[in-house]
Amino acid sequence: MSNTQPSYEQAIDKLRTIVSQLESGQQGLEESLSLFEEGIQLTRFCDTRLQTIEERVQMLLSQHQGVTQ
Repeated sequence: MSNTQPSYEQAIDKLRTIVSQLESGQQGLEESLSLFEEGIQLTRFCDTRLQTIEERVQMLLSQHQGVTQ
């Protein structure tokens, strides 16, 4: 992954591409390992992004519940 972070959607698209490439079995061992490493980084990025969004949603819901009570 480059220094600029992709959007969540871009990361998922790239991850799908990597999975397709790995499933094709057309890469050598080193290329497959490199793709796998990039896939792991993208997976971690997406997981972290989803956790951040979930926290924001929970915060907004708790604020909303505080207003309506």
